[in-house]
Amino acid sequence: MVKYIAVFLVSVFISSVSQILLKKSADIPGDSIWKEYMNPRVLTAYAVFFCSSLLTVFAYKYVPLSMGPVLESSAYIFVTVLSYVFLHEKIGKRKALGMACIIIGIAVSYCG
Repeated sequence: MVKYIAVFLVSVFISSVSQILLKKSADIPGDSIWKEYMNPRVLTAYAVFFCSSLLTVFAYKYVPLSMGPVLESSAYIFVTVLSYVFLHEKIGKRKALGMACIIIGIAVSYCG
């Protein structure tokens, strides 16, 4: 089951990358609504998100349903770290504490 938990976490990570791509594309002004939503970065983000969804569905075949939301919460950690790296957002004490609580919660859920 550990292998499928890893697949699940990879799908959550891929989804987080998709969110960062969408945020980066939102910063690019477009001449029209069509160009804003049909640019390569947005299309790539949605394709990546679709792949993430397929991986999640595959992983749910083997991962207990009760564990899904717990693993999905790792997205908060991935998005925060990716935002720090690519968007230069700051990680304050409250965010760091929140991420620590999420990690502890995932560990407790997995071990318990």
